Amino acid sequence: MTTIFDRDTKDRRPRHPEKAHRPDTELLRKPGWIRVKAPVGRGYTKTRDIVREHHLHTVCEEAGCPNIGECWEKAHATMMIMGDTCTRACAFCNVKTGLPGPLDAEEPENVARAVEKLGLAHVVITSVDRDDLMDGGAAHFAATVRAIRARSPKTTIEILTPDFLRKDRAVEIVMTAPPDVYNHNLETVPRLYLSVRPGARYFASLQLLARVKEIDPNAFTKSGLMVGLGESREEIMQVMDDLRAAHVDFLTIGQYLQPSRKHAAVARFWEPDEFKALEQIARAKGFLMVSASPLTRSSYHAGEDFALLRAARLAARS
Repeated sequence: MTTIFDRDTKDRRPRHPEKAHRPDTELLRKPGWIRVKAPVGRGYTKTRDIVREHHLHTVCEEAGCPNIGECWEKAHATMMIMGDTCTRACAFCNVKTGLPGPLDAEEPENVARAVEKLGLAHVVITSVDRDDLMDGGAAHFAATVRAIRARSPKTTIEILTPDFLRKDRAVEIVMTAPPDVYNHNLETVPRLYLSVRPGARYFASLQLLARVKEIDPNAFTKSGLMVGLGESREEIMQVMDDLRAAHVDFLTIGQYLQPSRKHAAVARFWEPDEFKALEQIARAKGFLMVSASPLTRSSYHAGEDFALLRAARLAARS
């Protein structure tokens, strides 16, 4: 039996206690187009040291992102606020599950200092789910955005938020400090929600994205999907239609990679040409920006993609 332990705890508690007693799933051999280089280099080390210095968490580490070496070498780190412990137990996710501790009141300022020290032109801020908080952490998101704006006014800010399920007016609170991009990932097709994303509701996530546009019609909105969990091409196209109905501007599509034998199994690896076809379909449906490849993740090349997104809107309006 495989047990997933938290690498940071001395008592070796399971990182995913809700998965510890599940039967092992098969680990498919990764194809050649999935392989990435091990994280090495001075840029990677410098980014890691700044993250540690400011006592921050990153989704790059916690979620086991395959692109960490490439991104950190360029000083691109996705900050994960509100702790390293999530109140949800999604079948695909490698972030630790459990009861989180209290919020760190100094975290927004610590994030802002790190962004300033890294000299970021574009930063992505995400978080764990915090169902234990009255507002789901919405005010903490807004405080973090304000702190970054104060120290780095030229930095563009992208946030990737939870769904704030049953948290009244959480989106409105976040939008009091509007980011440059508001991202919320649907992750998968609605048929798979109960097995892959059981704590979430597909249409609630769509409504969140639509609400951002209602508050600010000029806001850029973004969402992401994983493939390889057993979805069909037709189901993906329906999700695209649902996102366009919510006026979402930017879609990312990447291959699901199984963190351990206790996580949801990879049904298959989609080939690079299939991602290119999905990108063409999504663009034809009206998305201003689409990033689709096996290694695409929400914050992968986020700064470059945001520049293209802005240019695409200007071109569409001219």
